[in-house]
Amino acid sequence: MNTLLATHGLTGGYGDFQALFGVDIEVGQGEVVALIGANGAGKSTLLKTVTGLLPAKADQVTWRGAPIGGMPAERIVGLGLALVPEGRRLFASLTVEENLLLGAQANRARRNTRGSTQRAAQRWNLDTIYALFPILKEKRHHPSTSLSGGQQQMVAIGRALMSNPSLLMCDELSLGLAPIVVREIYEALPAIVADGMSVLIVEQDVQLARRVSQRFYCLQEGRVSLSGTSADASDADIANAYFGVAA
Repeated sequence: MNTLLATHGLTGGYGDFQALFGVDIEVGQGEVVALIGANGAGKSTLLKTVTGLLPAKADQVTWRGAPIGGMPAERIVGLGLALVPEGRRLFASLTVEENLLLGAQANRARRNTRGSTQRAAQRWNLDTIYALFPILKEKRHHPSTSLSGGQQQMVAIGRALMSNPSLLMCDELSLGLAPIVVREIYEALPAIVADGMSVLIVEQDVQLARRVSQRFYCLQEGRVSLSGTSADASDADIANAYFGVAA
């Protein structure tokens, strides 16, 4: 496996509160990997630590084999990692299209430093985002926060894709959305990964996470309690790893 992202004994938390205790995960080129676990298991903390929003030791996070732990978030996104945060975090004063264009800034900086011939610089732009989520073209001049929750989630995904990442990290895409909207969003996933992009998905819906991923890691109280191939893991093993009790 050509490993893009790896954590090595990753620790992390918020001030004096430690939320991660020696977490080891890997995401390979072209993989969809799910990160599952109950509330408070450390899933969002892991994504924030990987993306530079929380501190980490340099060698605890590697990207293509090079240490990136503790780098500023703007440098990390410039390397080709993008986060769709929990709660979407759109800019209320900007239109849909303006929010999307903000995501292109990291891609522009990467082109300027590395040249425009790389794959990541070619894939996602306004036209391809609107083809992926047609409703956003119709709403492109609307204030972003005037959209429905599902449409705002599409904007958040589109904004991250506009940076043309090699790894897209999604934190709780289904949170607070109706099942039909969740299905519509996840139906876009095959098109997103069609060119070999990798995806790391945090998802509380275990069955949904298993359906859309090749591999998974289950976190319990800041530690990996189970990992494996999504299609092969038993419900009993996952229930035990997720809740810490026998199924």
